[in-house]
Amino acid sequence: MKKTLLATAIVAAMTTSALAGEEVKVGVILGFTGPIESLTPDMAASAELAFKEASASGQLLGGKTIKPIRKDSTCIDAAAATANAEALITAEGVAAIFGADCSGVTGAIANNVAVPNGVVMISPSATSPGLSTIKDNGFFFRTAPSDARQGQVLASVLQRRGIKDVAVTFTNNDYGKGLANSFANAFKAVGGKVSISAAHEDGKADYSAEVGALAATGSKHLAVFGYLDQGGKGIIQASIDAGAFSDFILADGMIGESLTKHFGKDLNGAIGTVPGGKTEGAQVFATMADKSGIKKDGPYVGESYDAGALLALAMQAAGSTNRSGIQTNLMRIANAPGTKIGPGEIAKGLKVLASGGDVDYVGATNVEFNKVGEVLGSFKELEVKNGKFETIKIH
Repeated sequence: MKKTLLATAIVAAMTTSALAGEEVKVGVILGFTGPIESLTPDMAASAELAFKEASASGQLLGGKTIKPIRKDSTCIDAAAATANAEALITAEGVAAIFGADCSGVTGAIANNVAVPNGVVMISPSATSPGLSTIKDNGFFFRTAPSDARQGQVLASVLQRRGIKDVAVTFTNNDYGKGLANSFANAFKAVGGKVSISAAHEDGKADYSAEVGALAATGSKHLAVFGYLDQGGKGIIQASIDAGAFSDFILADGMIGESLTKHFGKDLNGAIGTVPGGKTEGAQVFATMADKSGIKKDGPYVGESYDAGALLALAMQAAGSTNRSGIQTNLMRIANAPGTKIGPGEIAKGLKVLASGGDVDYVGATNVEFNKVGEVLGSFKELEVKNGKFETIKIH
C-alpha cells in the first residue's frame, strides 16, 4: 500500500547526496563501446529525454535540473564497469544511476558499488534471471523483463511456427547462459529439441569452428543468443559464408538496425523477440522519440525513458535527492494507486507529487514493479522481411 511521505520528515531523517548548485547529478552508465555500442546512444538519449522533460518543467524539487553524467560500462568488462560506476558515486556524487545495460556488468556494479553505497540503479536492459535474486537491499530495479519470460515467449513462437529442432549458441556470460537455459527448458516443455547448446566468446575474428560444431548436429535452425555488434554477428556471418545455416532465431541482444544493415536480405526469414508493445503509451513515446531523433523502434528505448522518468518522480516523491529517499519511493510512484502518468506527462506527475498526491507511473512500457523491483513486460515477435525487422505479434 502506498503511503504519502512528508518531505520534511525524510530530509530530517536522512543525509542528502551532493548537489551542484541547482543541478542534480544522475549517472548514465551504458556500453558506449563494445558488443551493443550501436544500441546505447538511443538508450541514453531516451533516458536523458525524460531528464530534460523533468528539468524543463520547473516542477522538480522547486526548480532543480538533472545533469546526466555518462560513463562506459563496456557491456563485457566488469572491472572497468565497476571502476566507472565508483567514479560516478565518489567523484561525481550522483544521486542515482541509470543503467547498466548487459547483465554481467550490471550485476557487478550492483553488488560491488551501488548497493554497498546505498545508491539506486535502474537498468533498462539487463535481463538475466539471476538478477532477480541478488541481495540488493531494495536498491536495484529494472524496467526490462527477465529472460525467464523471454525464453518462454520464444519457445512459444517456435512451437506455433512448427519449429521443433534447434541448435543454440550463446555469448559466454550471465546474459547468454541465463537465456539459453530459460529457452532450453521452455522449448523442451513444449516438445522441442535443443540439439546442441554451445557458448561462444565475443571479439573473435573467426567463428568457423563454432559454426562447424553447430552444423554437425544436423539442425536446420540456429538460435543466436549473443550481441549484434560482436560475437552474434560473427556467428551469423560464418554461417552464411559456409552455407551452414540460413534460418536464424534471434533474441533481444541481436535485435537492431546495425544487424539488418550489414546482412540485408541475407537475413530474410530470421525471427526473434525483443521487449516492447503497442500500447497507447508506447505509441505516444514513439512519436516523442521520433521528434527527438531517437530510433523509435530501437531496442530498450521505451524502457530507458521509463527508467529516467521513474528516477525523477522518485526524487520528487522523496522531496529531496536523498539516495535512500529515492529508493523508498520508487515502488510508490511506479505502482497503483495514484494518478496515471504516461510519456510526456512527467510535469503532471511532479505537480501531483508536490501537492502531496500519489502517482501511478505507467509510461511507455506499462511499468508495474513486482516485489523485487522488476516488470513482467510484453514482447514483440519479429521477422526480417526485405532486410528489415517487422513486428508480427505482441506477446
